[in-house]
Amino acid sequence: MIRLFVSVIVFSLLVLAAVDSALAQEETVCIQCHTGQSGSLATPVEEWRQSIHAANGVSCHGCHGGDPTDFAMAMSPDRGFIGAPDYASVPDFCGRCHVGVRQNYGESAHGQAVEDGGAQCVVCHNAHAVKKAEISLINEEDCSRCHEYGRAGEIKAAMVETEQMIGSVEQNLDRLHQLGIATDQIEGGLFDLRNRYHSLFHSVDVEKVRSETDGFQGELQEITQGISDIDSQLAQRKIWGGAAVALLLFGGIVSMLIRRTYHDEAGH
Repeated sequence: MIRLFVSVIVFSLLVLAAVDSALAQEETVCIQCHTGQSGSLATPVEEWRQSIHAANGVSCHGCHGGDPTDFAMAMSPDRGFIGAPDYASVPDFCGRCHVGVRQNYGESAHGQAVEDGGAQCVVCHNAHAVKKAEISLINEEDCSRCHEYGRAGEIKAAMVETEQMIGSVEQNLDRLHQLGIATDQIEGGLFDLRNRYHSLFHSVDVEKVRSETDGFQGELQEITQGISDIDSQLAQRKIWGGAAVALLLFGGIVSMLIRRTYHDEAGH
């Protein structure tokens, strides 16, 4: 229950951040300054605008620090500016937010070799054009830039069924949301589960993914059961609603017949 509560809080904060982002992001001096530049100085903003970070309200200062409201102090260490990390420090840099991923990555072959040039976050995800974590990010074209696709392909195959379950739950939650059903708590639980499951890939450990998949699928089945319970309640409401309408119509017809009978007898 505590983990679910925390997940709901985190999810709610991200939603609020996304709502505020349209205003907050465009007002940052970081974006204003870099947008007015050319070449490589403008590219980070152009890439960021299409990223999952931008969609979730994470702007420049969320990663690089500094004061996003003051041109003079925007890059001041006194205001928390930390700039861009060196190659081997990127996992810790990104891991300030992506804690679970950082842990699995650190224990992986990639993480163990980062000091010697092993793949780190931006090698796979890019520094600014960061995409939403989806199974399509595991693909032969990208993974084969550094090594054979074999292990990555095995991990992807082990994750496909669970990813499909996650996608099905997301579609059902969208459907319920469109019906006006409050799904915040369920969405918070799914948000937590999806993040924990996706972090598994960063272990680059086929057996770990396979061994822990059953547990995640069990959690997804519980969420799916919760959605089924809501659908059952909606179906019952429709039945009772239909019965109520039928009774009202029946009562109206009976009332009309009684009045007509009364008028006919009164006419005689």
